[in-house]
Amino acid sequence: MARAATTTDAFNAVAEPRRREILDALAQQERGVGELAELLHVAQPVVSKHLRVLRKVGLVEVRDDGRRRLYRTDARPLQEIHAWVGRYERLWEERFELVDELLDALEDTPENPGERS
Repeated sequence: MARAATTTDAFNAVAEPRRREILDALAQQERGVGELAELLHVAQPVVSKHLRVLRKVGLVEVRDDGRRRLYRTDARPLQEIHAWVGRYERLWEERFELVDELLDALEDTPENPGERS
C-alpha cells in the first residue's frame, strides 16, 4: 500500500518531526522563514519546503508585512487529530490506574508494610 502524500491532510503533515518543530515555533509567535531557519538550525530552503506542506494542509497561514512574509499557526486542522487521539485517552487512563494499583500493592507487601512516600 502506498503511503499518502504529506500534503493530503494534517495527520500526514505532522508526521514529519521538523514540521512539528516549525508548528511549535509558530505557536509561540509569527515568524519569517529566515527566523525559523535560524531558530531550528536548518537551511532556509528546507524551512520553505516544510512551510509549503503546512500551508497546503491549512496548518499555517502567511501574511505580508512590508517586504517580509510572516507565518503563523492555524490550529483548526489539528482538531481532527485531537479528536482521534482523544479516543485513546480512556485506554491510557485505565492502564495508568492499573499501574497505580500495582504500585500500591507492592508498597503494602510484608517487606514494606504500610510504607508510603
